[in-house]
Amino acid sequence: MVEQTAKPVLHFVHGNSFPSGTYRLFLEQLRDAYDVHSTDMVGHDPAYPVTDGWPCLVQELIVTLLERYTQPVVLVGHSLGGILCLLAASERPDLVRGVVVLDSPIVAGWRAFLLRIFKAFNLDKKVSPARFAEKRKHLWKDKEAAYQHFAAKELFAIWPPEVLWDYIHAGLKPDPEGVTLRFTREVETAIYRTLPHTLGRLLRHPPQVPIGFVGGTESVECRQAGDFYTKKLMGKHYTLIQGGHLIPMEVPLQTAAAVRQMLTELNLYPK
Repeated sequence: MVEQTAKPVLHFVHGNSFPSGTYRLFLEQLRDAYDVHSTDMVGHDPAYPVTDGWPCLVQELIVTLLERYTQPVVLVGHSLGGILCLLAASERPDLVRGVVVLDSPIVAGWRAFLLRIFKAFNLDKKVSPARFAEKRKHLWKDKEAAYQHFAAKELFAIWPPEVLWDYIHAGLKPDPEGVTLRFTREVETAIYRTLPHTLGRLLRHPPQVPIGFVGGTESVECRQAGDFYTKKLMGKHYTLIQGGHLIPMEVPLQTAAAVRQMLTELNLYPK
């Protein structure tokens, strides 16, 4: 059991391939109001394997974390983590006070139908990030070499250096050849290849707790998924800030401010 504290508990769930330590700067902005906890790495416990639609990952969140708190908690999740939070809240609303998702679009309607077909015929890898994940570079001689590798990539170059170093420290572990990724390429690829195509059920049976969405104006993932069903589920609690899919790392302070505002709108921010 996690002992009850004077502050309300906020539990954070990370996006695919980014251990929670990557989000340190973002989460620090919420610690004055909440007792902040986080999931270190999704998908690496053999008891909760990555399967189609992520049901075991949802159970991992419920059984190993949410059921151990002595009070319902506020859930905040990024990308993969946001969807897991919504599904967990839908299944166990008694454990959750409310949910804010960060750039976690709802794939439903014809896009979900196509996703189901692509997965059935093993075509999904050709149109998803899985095709990059399984070949991702994962070994470097040291952390400095790894930092320079990521800093040279467009996706990471826009991160504040402090955040990129947080990713290096949280995301790498020692290896006989130097350092390697903690979040394995195999798990990252499996998560991409098992994206849920059944999220339409959230529209028919929404979580019975307050929910809100904070996304990036330049998010490719949200553009690909469309915003119709996400807006339909979130109602008026839908907002965008300047940035891409990785807003908690790109603009951590602005993202935290937007999350604070959303939590206030949902009556989940401490008075």
